[in-house]
Amino acid sequence: MSATTIKLDAGLVKKVGSLKPKDASISGYVRGLIEREYQARELKAAARTYEQFLRENPEERKAMEVWESAPLSNEIEPRQP
Repeated sequence: MSATTIKLDAGLVKKVGSLKPKDASISGYVRGLIEREYQARELKAAARTYEQFLRENPEERKAMEVWESAPLSNEIEPRQP
């Protein structure tokens, strides 16, 4: 894995330092921010893909509507032996 150094000006280092937890390094904190941003973008892309799938598959959309309307707050009835 290649490593890259990213230079931050003093003002940005100060801002990052005030945001990060006291026990985290600036490098680790910035790395975590980048990883979370990347994952968020991946999840948004997956959501768009799924929304497109639902538009193109009305049967699946109907099944999801039934699933989403299920009364999850009701107690589950015990099985009879």
